[in-house]
Amino acid sequence: MTAPAVKYRVPARHRLSAFRFWHEVVLFGLLMGLFMYAAVFVPSFVDFGSQLGLSLKIWELALVTLPMTMIIITAGIDLSVGSTVGLAAVVLGKCFTTHAPMSICIAAALATGAAAGALNGLFITKVRVHPLIVTLATLAAYRGIAIGVTGGYPVSGFPASFLNIATAAPLGFTAPGLVVIGATIFTAIVLALTPFGRSLYAMGFNETAARFSGIPTGGIKLFLYTLSGFVSALAAVIYVARFNTAKADLGTGLELGVITAVVLGGVSIFGGRGTVVGVALGVLLIHEVQQLIPWQTNHSELNSLAVGALLIGSVLINSVLTARRR
Repeated sequence: MTAPAVKYRVPARHRLSAFRFWHEVVLFGLLMGLFMYAAVFVPSFVDFGSQLGLSLKIWELALVTLPMTMIIITAGIDLSVGSTVGLAAVVLGKCFTTHAPMSICIAAALATGAAAGALNGLFITKVRVHPLIVTLATLAAYRGIAIGVTGGYPVSGFPASFLNIATAAPLGFTAPGLVVIGATIFTAIVLALTPFGRSLYAMGFNETAARFSGIPTGGIKLFLYTLSGFVSALAAVIYVARFNTAKADLGTGLELGVITAVVLGGVSIFGGRGTVVGVALGVLLIHEVQQLIPWQTNHSELNSLAVGALLIGSVLINSVLTARRR
C-alpha cells in the first residue's frame, strides 16, 4: 500500500519572493492609471502630438539616470550631476565665444564633464572619502566655478545646425530621444546579461567580498563616476541646443529628479538591487505627473508635492514587501 502524496504548500513569503518584478508591475499600473485618468478628464494631454512635444523635456533627465542607476546599485551616489551640467554648458559657451568650431566646443564640454566625474572618482577610490561627502562638495564647487567663469552672464546665438540636435525628429523622435532609447537598452543588457553588470550587483551587496573575489572595485567606481560626468556633459549639450543658451545655472536641481526617478524605479539606496526597466518606468511616471499637473492647474508647487508622495509611497511599499520576503 503506497503512502498518500503529501501536498506541500509554498509559504506566502516565498511565493512573493519568487515574483521578482513586482515593483515594475506596480509602476506600470500607476502609469496606465495616470493615462486612463488623463484620457477621461484631459483627453488633449494623451494626444500623440502633445506627448511628442512633451517628450522634449524628458531626455536630459532620462539620460543622466542611466549612470546614476549603476552608481546607486554599487551603494554609491553622485550629487554633482546638476552642477556638472552647468559647468560643461559654460565651457561650451565660452569655447563658442572664441569662434571655435562647434565640434571642438562640444568635445571640450564632454571632456570637462568626464574630468569632473573622474575627479569625484579619484577622491572616492584613492582618498577613500564617502561618495556623499565628495559629490556634495563638488556640487557646490563645480557650480561656483561655472558662475565665476561667466560672471552669471549667458551665451546664446548658437548656429542652427547645432540647435537642430534638439529639434530634428527622425522617425518621429528627436536625436536625443533616439540616443536615450539606445543607451537605455544597452544599459539594461549590460546590467542583466554581462559579468560587468553582475559585478556591480556584487559590489552593492558586499563590496569587501566583491574585492576579495577578484572584482576591481576601485577601477569600476572610477569608471562609473567618470561616465556619470561624461553623460552629464552630454545632457548639457542637449540643454544648450534646446534652449539656445549656455549659462551656469543649467541643470539646477537635476540631481534631485534623477535620484528620485532611480529610487522610485526600485533601485535600493543600500545597493545590490534594481533594474533599468524600473528606472525607465520611474522616469516616465515622474515626467507625466509633472506635465499633467500644469496642464490642469496653475499651481506648479503641486509638482513637488506629487513627486514627493510618489517617492514616499514607493519606499513604503518597497519596505513592506521586502520585510515580507524575509
